[in-house]
Amino acid sequence: MERAFLVGVALTDRTRHESRPSNRINPEDSLAELRELAQSAGAVVVGAMLQHRPRADAASLIGRGKVEELRRALADSHADLVVFDGELAPTQQRNLERELDARVLPRTQLILDIFARHARTREGQLQVELAQLDYLLPRLTGKGIAMSRLGGGIGTRGPGETKLETDRRRIHQRMKRLRGSLERVRAQRAQQRAQRESVPLATVALVGYTNAGKSTLFNRLTGAGVLASARMFATLDPTIRSLSLPSRRKLLVSDTVGFLRQLPHGLISAFRATLEEVTRASLILVVSDVTAPHRESHLHEVQQVLHDLGVGATPQIQVWNKSDLLPNPPPSLPADTVLVSAHTGAGIDVLVTRLDREIPLRPEVH
Repeated sequence: MERAFLVGVALTDRTRHESRPSNRINPEDSLAELRELAQSAGAVVVGAMLQHRPRADAASLIGRGKVEELRRALADSHADLVVFDGELAPTQQRNLERELDARVLPRTQLILDIFARHARTREGQLQVELAQLDYLLPRLTGKGIAMSRLGGGIGTRGPGETKLETDRRRIHQRMKRLRGSLERVRAQRAQQRAQRESVPLATVALVGYTNAGKSTLFNRLTGAGVLASARMFATLDPTIRSLSLPSRRKLLVSDTVGFLRQLPHGLISAFRATLEEVTRASLILVVSDVTAPHRESHLHEVQQVLHDLGVGATPQIQVWNKSDLLPNPPPSLPADTVLVSAHTGAGIDVLVTRLDREIPLRPEVH
């Protein structure tokens, strides 16, 4: 297991002339979330530091003095991996790796690694690889002279092609093949959807911040047996199961990948085939962890992704999960919110009754 040291950077110039938005997570909590991500990736977190500075240093993000302090901290903790809670420019990442003599990862690359670990189906693996290559492409580096000298024999004249250019060309070719494979997956999914819609059933999509308990709730509702884990992004691949309502009608319930603050755009794009189930849902269950200290911030991030997917107007039911972890009596609920415990089953009957009431008698086929 790799020993990871976490680095957070709070840039104060961003909020100097404006009040802090209520949905913005503070740097300490963001660093705590990064710790969960690193542990989900299989790392042992051996230390962390948080720096407040007016603006980013162009060469290293954190500045020369902090780089030296970080180098000493790495030596003391025997860390071999540094994870930054944010994005790094390719030049900054190269400079830091050279100065620290350790691997350096930005938050996005860490998330991509977790997705790669947890993708089980062929579709999920294709989606993750495409997102990884899309992220890697602008970060390729090299001296670029390996094949650029003038040759002395037949077929070697001219500038040739640098190794860097060869790598880029191969990546572009691989990405083209991946997109073709994903298009075939989409076609197969469309055929499966057409078969389902030949006997139209309403579809309910479960969405929520990662680790809100969506998969546990999905299992409780449908008996699907999907992997439910406290690790972030334990479930990536979509699953659809049927649910019988008290009115003896049936509906389809789909489980989706968890959302996250600053979810890489490449992942949202790559997983669009998976998230198509959300775009075609008659109703969306927005699952929140009622015990999360930043539940409102998490909910804002979920609603932002739903807006980006163009489903902000789809009817929703707010589901507050993990009620078994609340003190008695539980807090008063906002209107139209259902309090459940997917772990114990408390409140599930209320949720199913609510679904029966909200699902239209004749679901629209999108």
